[in-house]
Amino acid sequence: MTAPVTTPAARRASGVFSVFSAFNVFSKKAVVPWLFLAPGLLLALVFKFWPMAKGIWLSFFDVRPFLGDQWIGLDNYTRVLTDHRFQDAIGHTLILGLGQSLGAILLGFVLALLLEGQARSLKIIRTAVFLPAVTATAVVGELWRLMYYPTSDGLLNSGLHLLGFGPVQFLDNPGIALYSTMAMGIWIWAPYNMVIILAGLAGVDRTLYEAAAMDGVSLWQRLRYVTLPAIRPALGIVLTLAAIRGLRVFTEVYVLTGGGPAGSTEVWMTRAYTLGFTRNDIGGASAASVVLLCVTLLLTVTVNYFRKRGDVR
Repeated sequence: MTAPVTTPAARRASGVFSVFSAFNVFSKKAVVPWLFLAPGLLLALVFKFWPMAKGIWLSFFDVRPFLGDQWIGLDNYTRVLTDHRFQDAIGHTLILGLGQSLGAILLGFVLALLLEGQARSLKIIRTAVFLPAVTATAVVGELWRLMYYPTSDGLLNSGLHLLGFGPVQFLDNPGIALYSTMAMGIWIWAPYNMVIILAGLAGVDRTLYEAAAMDGVSLWQRLRYVTLPAIRPALGIVLTLAAIRGLRVFTEVYVLTGGGPAGSTEVWMTRAYTLGFTRNDIGGASAASVVLLCVTLLLTVTVNYFRKRGDVR
C-alpha cells in the first residue's frame, strides 16, 4: 500500500485554508461581543459622551441662543473660580462630602459587623436595612423633610419635646441646615457601603479569628490586625465611590433645601444648576461642570493610587 504524497502546492493551499479558517473564527469571536455591546455603547455615546464633549466645547463660549455663540476662551473658568458664591459652594461641598462619606463608611462598617452571618433572620434584616440605598432620593428627601418639620408636630421635634427641648429649625437655620442634609446622606449611603464591606468580610479566613481568640486578644485588636487588613480591597472600593459621590452631591441638597437657607447648603452642583437653568448662563455652568469633572478625575486617580500602594504593602 502506497502512502499519499503531498505536493508543495497542496501544502501551501492547505496552509492558506487553515489561515483563512482561523481568521474567520477569530473574526466571529471578535465581532459577536461588540454586537451585544453596540446598543449600550450607542446609548452612552448619544446620552453621555456627546453631551460631555458638547459641554466642554460650550465652556469656552458666551452662549447666546438665537444670537450666535461668541468665543471667549477661558473667561468662563476665570469667572467661575473667582466668584465668591462658587468659593462658598466649594467649602460647603468639601464639608458635606467629607462628613457624609466618613459617616456613611463608619456606619456601613458597623452595620456590616452587626449583620454578618448566614442566618435567615439576618438576611431579612439586611434587606430591610438596604432599602434606603435603592429608594429614589427624591422620595427619601420628602420623608426627611417631614421628619425635620419645624414645629412640635414633626417626628424629630416631637422626641425633642418629650426631652424638654423646644422645636429645632433643622432646615431653616443656616447654622445646622448643612449638617441636617449630611445626616440624610449618611442614612442613604451607609447601607450601600455595608453591602460592599459584607462582601469583604465573607472572604476573611475564620481560622484567624480562632487563633486570635486562643491568644486572648481583645475585640479592638481583632478588628485592627485581622478584620481591617483582610477587607482592605473592599474599603478601597468604598473610598473611591465615596470620593466621587462626595464631590458630585446634588440630589440630596436640591430636594431637601434647594441650597438654602441663605445659600448655607449650596454646593458646587447646585450652583452650576442655578447658573445653567435659572440664570441661563450655559457657558458658566459648563465651565463649572468641567472643573468639577477634572477635580473628580484627579481625586479618583489619587485615591486609587494610594489604594494600590497600600495593597502592595
